[in-house]
Amino acid sequence: MVIYGVALLSICLLTGVFLGDLLGNILGIDANVGGVGIAMLMLILLAEYLKKKDKLKAPTQEGLSFWSAMYIPIVIAMSAQQNVAAALDGGPLALTAGVAAVVISWAIVPLLSKGGNSNETLESEMTGGDQRVRNIR
Repeated sequence: MVIYGVALLSICLLTGVFLGDLLGNILGIDANVGGVGIAMLMLILLAEYLKKKDKLKAPTQEGLSFWSAMYIPIVIAMSAQQNVAAALDGGPLALTAGVAAVVISWAIVPLLSKGGNSNETLESEMTGGDQRVRNIR
């Protein structure tokens, strides 16, 4: 159900927006700097923590899955509000920051994809009824 998990989402969003505004003030910018990104990272980390502690019920997980799927449309809507032309007229810093973010992301992807133990094999076993079915990829 979609309604479950909204309280957790709203807590993360309000905290993220607060931290984004605080970061903007620290940097001397009269804007929210990364509030939605901070909120989504908090939501992901908090949801995983609650799953590991077995404190997150199935309907809540389904609701959080729905809101997690809404991440891209929210980011697109927020980025549509930004004035990109004014940012580029302000100097090369915006272009440098964008290029740096893309390059760093590309560099980090291979590191994150190794995530598991390197000794793991690509074999997985599935149990199907009374028979043991083995699925090798």
